[in-house]
Formats: sequence, structure tokens, C-alpha cells
Amino acid sequence: MNPRLLPYLLILPVTLFLLVFFLYPFVLVATEAFRSDSGWGLGNFREVISYWKFPISLQNTMLLAATVVPVQLALALTMATMVTKMKKGRDLVLYIWTIPLGISDLAAGIIWLAIFEQSGFLNSMMLGLGVIDKPATLLGYQSPGLVFLAIMLAEIWRATAIMLVILVAGIGLIPKEYYEAAEVFGASPWQRFLKVTLPLLRPSLQTALILRVVLAFEVFAVVAALGGTLFPVLMGQIYDYQFTLLNAGAASAMALIVLAISILFTLIILRVLRVPKGASI
Repeated sequence: MNPRLLPYLLILPVTLFLLVFFLYPFVLVATEAFRSDSGWGLGNFREVISYWKFPISLQNTMLLAATVVPVQLALALTMATMVTKMKKGRDLVLYIWTIPLGISDLAAGIIWLAIFEQSGFLNSMMLGLGVIDKPATLLGYQSPGLVFLAIMLAEIWRATAIMLVILVAGIGLIPKEYYEAAEVFGASPWQRFLKVTLPLLRPSLQTALILRVVLAFEVFAVVAALGGTLFPVLMGQIYDYQFTLLNAGAASAMALIVLAISILFTLIILRVLRVPKGASI
């Protein structure tokens, strides 16, 4: 066998997988999005954008991402720094913190629903403490702020571990000599974090933020479990178009809109956290 063909043969299975399970479905969705009863065009896009729920869904999705992702980044950085400095019990603590990774979105939503629902833990605790006289409806249309808070807490609890794992791996790649040199020159722990950890952690921050932002725009099951129709999001609109209204063209158009938003924010993150040429970490 020609040695020059070996690299191509090695990547052939992955290439075939991407063609069959990504490129082909994407072409089908794109075709469906630009095809309507009146022929080819932007009819499906005009339909979904003009629908009264679209601006609300877009606003809610953006608000949730803008609230959750920075909190998760701060928590993940703090937790990753703590884990890497631990000498005993590091693996156990990391394992406990990453347990939510094994829980599905819907299961996480149901867990937090058991906390916030009328017969849930929060109402039981407040009744026991005498804060309220009878169970309150916490996740109703009368309290949209609590609905948003419940969704936000569920997302933070469920998905912070995704960023944590990436950042722990990134910090582990930073040579200890850099910290030792900074300490010799009198840098405080906070200065070492700002001047050593953050700059050298930039590639891992890129990966973590891109992955988390893209997933934030695709949030659905947690919102469906805790907010239902009280907190519409973009992915919920895709589900309604596809399975409730049986409008595959509009659902495909919405999917491409979400894809475009994800690509836009990915480019922004790559631009803001661009890695200098020649950086080894």
C-alpha cells in the first residue's frame, strides 16, 4: 500500500460519518427551509420571523445565555483552580462536581421541578419554617421572574461541569515553572492567576465558551420541564413547528436561524479570545 494514502484511509471513517450524519441531513434541512408552497425563496423565514412569538423567543434565549454563561464561566474557573491546587481527594471532588454531566436535560429539569413545584421541597421547607401559610405556586404566570430563576439555576447546575472539565485539562497543561517564576518575582496568587493562568488558558477558554454558548442557544428540555409555554425559546419554537403545527419548512428555517446565531457568536469568541501565533498552550 502506498504510504501516502495511509492518512486518507485513516480519516475515511470519520469523513463518511460526517457526510452521512451531518452533511446530508444539513442539506435536507436547508432544502426544506428554502422551499415552500409558493416555490423556492425566503417564505419560511418571513413566516417564522413575523410570528409574534419569535422576538419573545429570541429575547428569552439571548437573556438566558447572557445570564447563565458568565456565571458558569466564573464558577468553572473557580472550581478548576481549587481542584488543581488540591493534594488529596482531587479525583473524588472532581467526580462529584461532574455528576450532572451524566444527567439528561429533561431529567435535570424534572429534578428542579421537584424543588420548585407546589408540592416540592421549597414549599415544604417554607411551610416548615412558617414563612408561608399554604403552598405557593412558584412556577406560574404570576411569577415570571421565578420561572426564569428556576431555569437559570437548573442550567447552571446541569452544564457548569462541561466547562469545568475543559478548564481543568487546560490548567493541567500549564507548566509549573511559570508559576514558580512568577512567585519568585513576588507575584501574589491573584496576580499569578491574571498574568499566568488566564493568558495560557485562552485556548481552553475558547473551546469551553464556544461549546457552552452553542448549547445555551439550543436549550429546550429544561425550559419545557420548568417553564412550559411560560418561557418560550427558539428551540421550543422549532419543536412546535415540527411536531405541533407539522410545518417542516418553518422548523427548518428556525433551525438555520439558530445555526446562524451560533456561528456568529462562535466567530466573536474566536476573535475576542484569539490565540497568538506560535503559542504552544
